Order: sequence, then structure tokens, then C-alpha cells
Amino acid sequence: MEEIERDEMEADILIVGAGPAGLAAAIRLGQLLKEHNERVEAGELLGEPLEPDIFLLEKSAEIGMHGFSGAVLDPRALSELLPDYIAKGCPLEHRVVYDAVYWLGKKSARKLPYVPPVLHNEGNYVVSLGNMMRWMGEYVEENFEDINLMTGFPGRSVLFDEQGVRGVRTADAGVDRHGAQKGNFEPGTDIISKVTIFAEGPRGSLCKEIMPRLGLLEGRDPQMYSSGCKELWKLPAEKARPAGTIYHTMGYPLRSDTFGGGFIYFMSENRVAVGFVSGLDSPDPFLDPHGNLQRYKQHPFVAEMLEGGELLAYGAKALTDGGWFSTPRLHAKGALLTGDTAGLLNPARLKGIHLAMKSGMLAAEAAFDMLLADDFSEASAQRYSDMVEKSWIKEELWEVRHFRMSFRNGFLPGLLRSGIQFQTGGRWPGKRPKANPDYLHYTRPEEYYNDKRTFEPVSYDGKLSFDKLTDVYYSGTKHEEDQVCHLTITDHDICNNRCTVEYQNPCQHFCPAQVYEMVEVSEGSERKELKINASNCVHCKTCDIRDPYQIINWVTPEGGGGPNYVAL
Repeated sequence: MEEIERDEMEADILIVGAGPAGLAAAIRLGQLLKEHNERVEAGELLGEPLEPDIFLLEKSAEIGMHGFSGAVLDPRALSELLPDYIAKGCPLEHRVVYDAVYWLGKKSARKLPYVPPVLHNEGNYVVSLGNMMRWMGEYVEENFEDINLMTGFPGRSVLFDEQGVRGVRTADAGVDRHGAQKGNFEPGTDIISKVTIFAEGPRGSLCKEIMPRLGLLEGRDPQMYSSGCKELWKLPAEKARPAGTIYHTMGYPLRSDTFGGGFIYFMSENRVAVGFVSGLDSPDPFLDPHGNLQRYKQHPFVAEMLEGGELLAYGAKALTDGGWFSTPRLHAKGALLTGDTAGLLNPARLKGIHLAMKSGMLAAEAAFDMLLADDFSEASAQRYSDMVEKSWIKEELWEVRHFRMSFRNGFLPGLLRSGIQFQTGGRWPGKRPKANPDYLHYTRPEEYYNDKRTFEPVSYDGKLSFDKLTDVYYSGTKHEEDQVCHLTITDHDICNNRCTVEYQNPCQHFCPAQVYEMVEVSEGSERKELKINASNCVHCKTCDIRDPYQIINWVTPEGGGGPNYVAL
């Protein structure tokens, strides 16, 4: 095949991903650059003002389109980055005014007599993450002209040299589903950068290349994941609670062998965000994160709140909740890992925005120091890892370092172990067990669904509960139909034969967007084959994580495609 001629761009600093971590990195870089040049111009520092080439790549067509989260914001990092963020117009929904935690039985709801300290939200804000990201992007554009925002440019592959990372290649555009170049073909660009800050979110497709190749996972536990699904509703005025009211729930609809829980966040204008998180290490072969959300809404406790309401939006996202021992080494020559890409989420608090922002800020400071010293070696990059180690990121995550592992043998034992850890500063009671990747925890259907358990399909009424295709419509997801599929199956024979026999094709269940479907080979045939509806994909990456054979590889699709989370 003839080698494609590609343009090259030189960058001093490249940021991949315009989420909370990437945007915080961009703002902090802009601040540092502005402060440095002002001091040079004032004669406080010797030399010439710096004019570095700084680029921020974002796969969505507009910043904020792919912004999805719970979301309750701990403003600690934001207040460090922009102390006057309220005066600057940061679009916060409402300060939290009330917390409650409930245990749900199949029909019952019992309020806990107190809210566990990790779930206290006094001083936090209910936010739309997408709106907040839009505001941060606008702030970068308005205040730092030296930082170039490049939306609709997904990073497709990593460029390596002998020592580490030398840059990123963006995805080709204008390639049809068969791999042929269309009339509008544009080859991806090689961006050669002295240091790249990776802020891809969970299970980043670029960092999947970097981590094993550069040994960043050595001595670390495998990452653990959950899948979160959320809907935004508009309620009748008489049903709405005060904005800033939040509920967290445990129990139904999960069985005791699966980690997870629900959340309900009341927002302004009579809106409410209702979501459910399902642990992807569940032994249930038919685990259905979207189905769990629909079951959750059918519980009397939740159904009563939503009665008479209207669905506005839907989204899904994987969560990195393994904790401190699952974080990779955060640096390599030419690369710094931030936010969910690095697994920096507090699973006990169900919060990661503030940790992502702080890590982006520290990465910016480390990259700027490398720029000043003109030293981009691995030894220089290690300063970033050292900064995280000494920051309140480590302090917060260290206290819950065993939290997620506590639930590996069931939810109730996990509550007991985690309760002990909250009292002992995070210590594990006894010998800490070995961690395994989530996909190794499957049980075969005939073993899991026996006399003790039966499989109950989700019911949909179109008013309170919705099928996957309906929710995909409310996610605003759009992709160019005639493009190379961004979901690669490395062995279709496993899907169509072995998986059918061993696990009955769980991809049909765990995908929250009905991307994977087993269809008849021909009319009347009992044999079925996998069909991939890639245009439905909401970029949650659950498939890449949950697949029992690890033969699904999610990469970024053509630029601009994906969900449009207007107010999520």
C-alpha cells in the first residue's frame, strides 16, 4: 500500500482532550505564560518573552459536546485555578442544599440515619459538565491567544521514538467504510510535540498504546471500571425538589454480587438528573447498565419523583474507580497522563472532576518548567509524578485506596470493609487480595442463572422507561455513516461461535447504546452473526472494558462524531 504523505506540525506542548483535565491544563499554561512574559517585559526576568506553540486537540465538533458526568463538583481545584470563578460567570447549577442516602429494597426505601462522611456535599455544586466545559473553552479562547483549540480532530495513534512519545497522529477524514478514500479525503496530521499531556478520559485509546509499550503499568493493579448511565428530566413544578437537593441510593436493582448504586440530583428550572452506576467486574454475564437505570426508575421511590416528567437527554460513560493502586505511572519521556486517563477518580465519593482539573494544572506546571529549562527528558517529566504524589490528589485517594477492592466479594461485605477503612485511614483489614481485570470475573449463564436466580428482561413503557434506541436518540449521537468502523473486532469467529456458546454474546447487554446485535444469517436460520451499529455509539467505552475475550478495540471515529450532551 502506498504510504500517505502527511503534513507535520511542530508543537512545544500538545494537550489531547478538552475535558476538565485538558482545559484546566490549557488555562494553567496560559496563566503561566502570561505571568512569565509580563515579568520579562517588566525587567524582573532576563531573556525574551516566550511564544511557544501550544495545541489542544478535541475529538468532538465543539467543546462540551462529549462532556458527561454525575455531576456534583467539589470546587477545590476550580477555586485554585480561577479564584473568582463565580464572578467570571462559571455556569454552576446550584450549591448543594440537602444530602440523603437511601437503601432500596425491591419495593421499599429506607433512609440512612446519617450521611457517610465521604458523601457529604456541603460546599459542592450541582453542575452540567458540558456547560462548564464550554465555559472553560471560551475562557481559553478569550484570554490566551497563544493556545490553539482544534476541535473535530481526534487523536488516532501515538508517534514514538526510541525513548518515549514524540507526538500524535490525528485521524484521517473522508475514508469510506471499506477503507477507500472518498473525494473529500484529508490525511491525518502528525503533530510532533516536545511533551504531550494526555487527557482522553477513561480507557483512552492512545494511552492503551502508551501504557504497555512504555511499561507504565508495571507494579500497578489492573484498573477497575464501572459504567454510568444518566438521564436528564424536566419535572412538573409540583414534583420538583429544591435545586441542590441530592440523593444517593444503594441496593435495588443490583444483586449483592455487583457493585454500584444510583444518584438523583435536582437542578434549576425543575430539572433532575437520574443516573445509575454498575460495576463492570460483576459476575452477571447479562449485566446491563442501561437496563439497570430503567429498572431503577421503575422503583416506587424514583418513579414517584419522575411522575408526569419529560425525558430531555441521555448519556453513558465508563468510570475509572480502581483507586490509587490502579493508577499507572503518570509520566514517560514526552508524555504526562491526567484525569480519568490516569484513573484519578475517588470511587467512594463518586467524584473525579476536581481531581482531573488538579492533575491538569500540575501537568501544565511541569510542562512549563520543562519548556523553561529546555529539558524534555524522562527525568524531567518525572517531576509531574512527584508533584501529584505530594499534592492533595494523593492525600485524598490514599484514604480510599482499598475502597473499590472491598466490594470484589459482594456488596454487603464491601460495606463492612469500607466502613472499617473509613475509621482506620484506609487500611485493609487482613491480607489484601490480588486484583484481576474486570473481564475475568464473568460467570457462564448456565451457572449464574440457576435455581437461585432467573434472568428478568427489562420492561419499557415509553413514559418512565425507554429502550436503548430511544435513549440513543436523546443523546444527540450522530456519526458520518460511511466511514471506517471505529469498533474493531479482532476475531469475529469468537463472537459468532465461541462467545455464543460460552456467554451468549453479552455485548448485546452491556452496551448501553445497542451497538452490538446478533442477527440471523438468513431468514429462518438459527445461526446468528454479530452486527455492529457503530453510528449508535455514545463513546462510553464499556465494550472495550467488559468484553470477556478482549477482542473489541474502541478507537476515535472520524472527527466531530458522537454524542451531543447539551445539558448533561
